[in-house]
Amino acid sequence: MGIATFGPNLAALSEKRRVIAVELQGHGHTADIDRPLSFESMADDIAALIKYVGIQNTDVTGYSLGGGVALQTAIRHPRSVRKLVVVSAPFKRDGFYPELLAAMGQIGPSAAEGMKQSPLYQLYPNINWSRLFTKLGELLRKDYDWSKEVATIKAPTMIVFADADAVRTAHIMEFFGLLGGGQKDAGLDGPGRPVAQLAILPGLTHYNISSSPALATAVTPFLEAPMPAPK
Repeated sequence: MGIATFGPNLAALSEKRRVIAVELQGHGHTADIDRPLSFESMADDIAALIKYVGIQNTDVTGYSLGGGVALQTAIRHPRSVRKLVVVSAPFKRDGFYPELLAAMGQIGPSAAEGMKQSPLYQLYPNINWSRLFTKLGELLRKDYDWSKEVATIKAPTMIVFADADAVRTAHIMEFFGLLGGGQKDAGLDGPGRPVAQLAILPGLTHYNISSSPALATAVTPFLEAPMPAPK
């Protein structure tokens, strides 16, 4: 999907900050190139873009596939990321529900035919949907587990999920735990609260969380808060 996926959230986030909205390799208006899709290579693209536009570091937000790319950007290029927001994305493949993993296993060029009935087909007429779905299928069938790497992320991180997400609830809590959350009571005045934050947005799913105004409402206070003092 492309920038349009974020609906009113781009305008809301742009009210007080500069927003650079990125369409990944082969998505939206970004041309495909002769390489497979991978979280790591697309994260390298993000880091190269940050350098290209002359920003020392920035807040990085990603949704779904882009959430995995955002995670890898923080892992592979920690100096480029000031704060990290991961929306509706797991840190390992089996974080998704089994039925979604089964559907991912079926993604391929034949699925591209169905895109002709989708609004995205008219929105992005220059995408080679068959090639994109072939590469996406290859990416989404690969197993991954970034547990060790996530536990080393230094950037203040917020993870955001729908209350009826495609990511398992148990996995969400495991994710928060890797970031230092959910370990103990925060205390009356919050001295024991973790740096990481978790938001569960009610009444939403994996498929509409990115376009819900609730997303910008949830992440803005986290982004605008002062950076925590180094420990």
